[in-house]
Amino acid sequence: MMRSQSKMLVDPENSALSRPIVPIYGQDDPCRFNFIDLFAGIGGIRMGFEAIGGHCAFTSEWNTFAQKTYASNFRDNHPPGGDITKIPTSEIPPHDVLLAGFPCQPFSIAGVSKKNALGRKHGFACEAQGTLFFDVARILEAKRPAAFLLENVKNLVSHDKGRTFAVIQKTLREELGYQIFYKVIDAQHFVPQHRERIVIVGFREPTAFSWEALKLPEKGTQRMSQILHPEDGSEKPEAHYTLGPLAKVSDKYTLSDKLWNYLKGYAAKHRAKGNGFGFGLVGPDDVARTLSARYYKDGSEILIDQGPKRNPRRLTPRECARLMGYPDNFTIPVSDTQAYKQFGNSVAVPVFREVARAMQPHIGAVLTGRASSQAA
Repeated sequence: MMRSQSKMLVDPENSALSRPIVPIYGQDDPCRFNFIDLFAGIGGIRMGFEAIGGHCAFTSEWNTFAQKTYASNFRDNHPPGGDITKIPTSEIPPHDVLLAGFPCQPFSIAGVSKKNALGRKHGFACEAQGTLFFDVARILEAKRPAAFLLENVKNLVSHDKGRTFAVIQKTLREELGYQIFYKVIDAQHFVPQHRERIVIVGFREPTAFSWEALKLPEKGTQRMSQILHPEDGSEKPEAHYTLGPLAKVSDKYTLSDKLWNYLKGYAAKHRAKGNGFGFGLVGPDDVARTLSARYYKDGSEILIDQGPKRNPRRLTPRECARLMGYPDNFTIPVSDTQAYKQFGNSVAVPVFREVARAMQPHIGAVLTGRASSQAA
């Protein structure tokens, strides 16, 4: 099998970081493809595409703590690069598929509310983050990969009365010429967590792709008992999350009286006003609210009921990993605070494994020149 030669690319921010260009797999090997992982976080989307035979040729993630977790779990010869806005397209290797979970804060309900309160712009007007979509667009324009997958919060569709999403669609369809499909998917099909995210997939050539190909298990089949530490000795203790021969959850995750009283008072105050703000208390048979990046602050959106004689507790970082669909051999090399932020910002891995599976034949069709005839 013929392969083009590799050459080294140097990260503009750190000359010690180099990334080899891994050649694109050709038509004689249609089941394999190269992809790049932008705004990579801790690699949740990547895991889905590796599961269908993809090879990661380039990674960009600006957060140094996320880089540490990513590098601990993916033994690449290209360490995660930094700020994508500072990396010229000439230094990004050729690739077949572009993956990008571009920052969602400018479009999320919480993000918009916070920026409005502070008098700051949001959406594409947010100079710090909103325009990062256009870094995705410039790479698509320069590299013309066969396919892409973009991920964001559900609110992206309705932000600014739909105008933000209209700009995204126009850019991808009319300016870049990609056939695009989008769908809001709730991770609750796969994990015991209500977590809706929009997934946008695109193909360089017309294809027969359809969201009907997704196999989504019935909601409610997954419960918190499947991700919680059993605390009965059936799993090995994992310091400092669980301790002793029964692998009991450390007391450090139980809320203090002061914090628990505050959260109860906060919830009562808002109930009196007729709104639903407050903590989310769950047990083994329940489904959790959405895990957010702010979980480290008080854990209020997902508190584990420990019975009437004990205050509830936070999830451990390992339980957060399970709630997002990460396997137990996923390494967590950072502090609890950073881990909570990382899993709260992550995608639910099984969702993207299933989306990748649905995309797989159509990626192959574009790469082998069968896409247009297949679509016809």
